Amino acid sequence: MENSTQVKLINLFGLQETFNNKSVYFTLSLITYLLIITVNLTLIITIIQQKGLHEPMYIFLCSLCVNGLYGTAGFYPKFLLDLQSDVQVISYGGCLTQTFVIYISVLCEMSTLTVMLYDRYVAICRPLLYHTIVTSLTVRKLLLFSWCYPLFIALIALSLTVRLPLCGSRIDKIFCDIPSILKHACLPITINQNLSFCIIVVHVLQILLIAFSYCQIVRICIKSAKGRIKFTQTCVPHLLTMVIFITVTLCDTFQGWIKNVNITLYKRSAMAVQFLVIPPVFNPVTYGLNQIRVGSF
Repeated sequence: MENSTQVKLINLFGLQETFNNKSVYFTLSLITYLLIITVNLTLIITIIQQKGLHEPMYIFLCSLCVNGLYGTAGFYPKFLLDLQSDVQVISYGGCLTQTFVIYISVLCEMSTLTVMLYDRYVAICRPLLYHTIVTSLTVRKLLLFSWCYPLFIALIALSLTVRLPLCGSRIDKIFCDIPSILKHACLPITINQNLSFCIIVVHVLQILLIAFSYCQIVRICIKSAKGRIKFTQTCVPHLLTMVIFITVTLCDTFQGWIKNVNITLYKRSAMAVQFLVIPPVFNPVTYGLNQIRVGSF
């Protein structure tokens, strides 16, 4: 058995079933990453340059795009290098760093989408009080929350993971994550599991809050044709973004924690990478650029 002092390199086995098509996957992945960079930077630069877009919702959109660039930067460069290599390995420190970056990105995505929903809820359900409630100070506080909460949780999760000695170095994925690391822990991981359970509970409460808020928004919007148009233009893209993100994240979370699941490495990798492909492209294209085209909330 290996111990923590011997595990210097982590072996990533998620690409083992794609050896014959690596050039194809490299080309597709490179195009996807360049597309993610292009569409997100386009939206960020557009919002910064146009003073008319310096409104709360556009600022939150900008934060969402920054997070998309941040999260994918923790995955694609290493993944593209792995597609050009015969052996996919990463240092233990590099593995922890990648885990930290992706973990923050996932939590920040959820927090930012929740903050954006709060903005839409106030704008539609409390329109006369919108500028009183959503002030510049409120926007700064919400942005601070959407980034500091993920950072705080990620630091706790990572510190609880680092303390554990490892008895193995094989990860059956194309990137590092906490569940994959904990599978090789030589000591009990009860504390880590309790933290994960608490985080899941928090996200379930978030989802319930989101569902309640949308019920209120729909109740208000269906009363008039103008309200229905506003809901279609500003809330439907947000709802689609939220549903897609929650779905692809849950797929990766469940297959990471559930043991003895008969899933091939190819299918496991395809499921795992969805939240690093779909939301970063979908958010700015379908949601952000659509809102700028509409031009008002």
